[in-house]
Amino acid sequence: MLKPEEIADVLKKEIENYQVKLEEVNFGTVIQVGDNIATIYGLTEAKAGELLEFPKGIYGIVFNLEEDSIGCVILGKDIEIKEGDLVKRTGRIVEVPVGEAMLGRAVNSLGQPIDGKGTILTNAFKPIESLAPNVVERQPVNQPLQTGLKAIDALIPIGRGQRELIIGDRQTGKTAICVDAIVNQKEENVICIYVAIGQKNNNIASVIDTLEKNDSMKYTIVVAAGANEPPSMLYVAPYAGCAMGEYFMKKGKDVLIIYDDLTKHAKAYREISLLLRRPPGREAYPGDVFYLHSRLLERSSKLSVELGGGSLTALPIIETQLGDVSAYIPTNLISITDGQIYLDTDLFYQGIRPAVDVGLSVSRVGGAAQIKAMKQVAGPLRLDLAQYRELAAFTKFSSEELDKASRDQLTRGERIVQILKQKQFKPMGIEYQIIVIYLAVNGYLDELNPLEIEDLEEKFLRFLKTNYPNIGILLKEKKTLNEDITELIKKAFENFQKGEK
Repeated sequence: MLKPEEIADVLKKEIENYQVKLEEVNFGTVIQVGDNIATIYGLTEAKAGELLEFPKGIYGIVFNLEEDSIGCVILGKDIEIKEGDLVKRTGRIVEVPVGEAMLGRAVNSLGQPIDGKGTILTNAFKPIESLAPNVVERQPVNQPLQTGLKAIDALIPIGRGQRELIIGDRQTGKTAICVDAIVNQKEENVICIYVAIGQKNNNIASVIDTLEKNDSMKYTIVVAAGANEPPSMLYVAPYAGCAMGEYFMKKGKDVLIIYDDLTKHAKAYREISLLLRRPPGREAYPGDVFYLHSRLLERSSKLSVELGGGSLTALPIIETQLGDVSAYIPTNLISITDGQIYLDTDLFYQGIRPAVDVGLSVSRVGGAAQIKAMKQVAGPLRLDLAQYRELAAFTKFSSEELDKASRDQLTRGERIVQILKQKQFKPMGIEYQIIVIYLAVNGYLDELNPLEIEDLEEKFLRFLKTNYPNIGILLKEKKTLNEDITELIKKAFENFQKGEK
């Protein structure tokens, strides 16, 4: 215990060492608040996008810089804020926690945990807005990102660093494709980020549950801004997810990010803009709604070797109304991205799932994002499908009997359509996709009943893994279909058929 004279000595030293620090704090006053928007008088030096601090630890983002006031979007509920409250600048823009500790966690738009698993222990933070890599800092997209779905990996290949739009009406399996792609990254060493924007909480919980059941949550971050959240949180969510992904990309890792979906993101931004009295344009969206998404998606890239060679691949989702791809937001996103996967409602209800319309879907990276073996089998596949569609449309209205070549083309097309069907959450390794497609395009399935193909494929792959595991290993190593491998595939299929009989 300290003696009285010792206490006096300590106090003297503290007084001697005390330095007066003047800190200039710029304060403003709330003059109006409501609908998560605050109008603030003062703060003349505030900058657009800056974080402002309200009483009781509530924050907001500067959106409008008027002549004598500031329009601020409140992050969270505005119920605690009232007119006359003092607001101060922070000198920072919105930051989110990043790092390895985020993996396996579900967080809100500000990176705060919402999964009940405790605090996230990370000291690293990153601003949600950052400049996209310039041309010199990038390299061409040439490495495939396998989704595990035959219809996509064969016909609409996605490369690491690409931006591929997934577009279609509601309930056509857009989220299912993305969840399949995440599940397929288990062996691919790709970190995944799923950003849910304006989704129902039970749908977000269902996605998390699926990922946990498939042991995929350990390399995934879920950023959730539910339908019950204010529009400010929906606006921030994709930028927060992108910042988390950029951290890993700059460490030289490959990242897949899914924005589900940007239609709701644009609507949230429209709501904020109209409340801030920004002039409405086409479909009441503000004029900068294109910039809203372009500055987000341009951050997806494959970095140059000098910068570590990491990549950020984006799969933004857009919901259309009755297949109208000419609406404002869909056309914006189509022009920003490197291709689109179009999901057709009619195909979905015919039982062709994933319901990918191969005619309207395109990947502008194309064969550069495929291994040689897949290119070899996918070439005839697209041609056969196109010819089948033309013939099928013609035979609907024609009463004439078809010649043998046309009948054969229809037979082949029916089998290919069946072989491209795939059950949900059952992604397939690229080597087995190649084997199955090789059999379909080379006529080995032409004699089979189309309705039996799905069941037969499952049995054949089981037989292959048990009796001919070397075929898959060879395809993974060589990445090309040479004569030796094709002979092995033929032999395996013949032996399988004998066993079946």
